[in-house]
Amino acid sequence: MLKSEPTQLLTGPEVFPEVFRDTDHLEDFMSMPTLAVVEDLASLDGDVAVLGVGGKVGVCLARMIKRAAPDKRVIGVSRFSEEGLKAHLQAWGIETIRCDLLDEAAVNALPKVANVIYMAGMKFDYKGREDLLWAMNTIAPGIVAKAFAGSRIVAFSTIHVYPWSNPLHGGTAEVTPPFARPGEYANSVVGRERTFQYYSRRLGTPGRIARLVYAIDMRYGVLQEIASWVLSGTPVPLATGHVNIIWQGDATAQIIRLLRHCEVPSSPINIGGPETVSVRRVAQMFGEIFGIAPMFEGEEKPDCLLVDCAAAADLLGNPVVPVRTQVRWVADWVKSGKPVYDKPSKFQVRSGVF
Repeated sequence: MLKSEPTQLLTGPEVFPEVFRDTDHLEDFMSMPTLAVVEDLASLDGDVAVLGVGGKVGVCLARMIKRAAPDKRVIGVSRFSEEGLKAHLQAWGIETIRCDLLDEAAVNALPKVANVIYMAGMKFDYKGREDLLWAMNTIAPGIVAKAFAGSRIVAFSTIHVYPWSNPLHGGTAEVTPPFARPGEYANSVVGRERTFQYYSRRLGTPGRIARLVYAIDMRYGVLQEIASWVLSGTPVPLATGHVNIIWQGDATAQIIRLLRHCEVPSSPINIGGPETVSVRRVAQMFGEIFGIAPMFEGEEKPDCLLVDCAAAADLLGNPVVPVRTQVRWVADWVKSGKPVYDKPSKFQVRSGVF
């Protein structure tokens, strides 16, 4: 039996919880749509498929779509290797299909809906499997792009395709071409972007490439890592002294809304918060909440991986949840020992080799 979803919208601080009781409470709030998500989905014809729904962001993204557009068919596609994930999605009215996106016949057999959000790919856990990294990040996108030539496709990407820059200069904007950085991950993601752009231009498929930067969930991300370091007395590395962050619910809402802003050929857009966030200051904020003087390691370098998210703000508006609220929520979650993922952001890694 499907659960009856609340109709409440994410409007602003008046609906923010003081803290999150547990994972269910967190996911309820994180999948709450804004009015803009509801309106943009209503303006689109057709149903939605989320390819690679089994990752950290996928469940809440698919659920947000279903809550915002309950009359649309929402299909979650994944290998579903995690126990219970299919049932979790199905409980919220999301159809599930098991599929390996490297299997061309299986992808061709998927329902051809009008709207696709592509979340699949390998990230940092590729050591010894570099061939699979490249296959997942270049071949699978090509298979999907051909199979869904008649759809709108919004594809997840990363800011790791950019060069580092001086944080005093406002961050790197989308006009900067992808940069061949050390390590295979970032280069394979450039391949993913170029594959979608090639088929978008060749087949006339409208799309956008969402270069997401450090989404914040209580269970992982830059803030969870810094809070854990401060609480445990572990020195906070300062070499990468500034970051962009965005509440995962805000990031999810903006990426869903990109379905209404697809272009031919598919074009990149940075998805993140408008602030340049100081790692040192965030650690001090956690220290003030915990009553602990944070320890630091090193000094801020003159460059870091920082991006300019002004284009997304112009198109979609600013995020709803501010940085200080996120810090307060993460502090409570970490201090109370609630569950976290063992999936570090590695924001402090400067070599490009993850």
